Amino acid sequence: MEPSLVKKVLEAALLAAREPMMPSDMKKMFDEELSTDTLRKLLDQLREEWADRPVELIQLASGWRFRTRAEYLPYLDRLNPERPPKYSRAVLETLAIIAYRQPVTRGDIEEIRGVAVNTNVIKTLEERGWIDVVGHRETPGRPALFATTRQFLDDLGLRSVSELPPLEQISQTLELEQ
Repeated sequence: MEPSLVKKVLEAALLAAREPMMPSDMKKMFDEELSTDTLRKLLDQLREEWADRPVELIQLASGWRFRTRAEYLPYLDRLNPERPPKYSRAVLETLAIIAYRQPVTRGDIEEIRGVAVNTNVIKTLEERGWIDVVGHRETPGRPALFATTRQFLDDLGLRSVSELPPLEQISQTLELEQ
């Protein structure tokens, strides 16, 4: 199959997809074997072709997708003036501890925060799809180990937790906002 046609098929599929597409799913669309290198080159070409447009092609933890560039969101928000949910300081602190120290137990979180973790805080993060139980610590009581999910990374536009900003940068930002 001609590379230009393969690229057009990929572009159409990515524009039509509701969720990020994994490379393995993209390869299923073609009768002929499509190498990982070829696929990556075509995706990079697509990304470059869309560089000056209001939509960009990005790679996330759960695959590739098109999304609106951030500078256009204030205009689009006027179409759907829904307000995103506000999270309490406890929820955000708990999420940050899990993101930066994962996997962690509830006891680890309580030790770092210095206060007990309300069950609703963990429930809120699980319902949002941002954290999940990834195992149990081999200690008495076998406490659950929490870690962030692909959904968390996707919602933040990240491919992995290594792309999270350094803690020092976050603490400086918080100090500036006070």
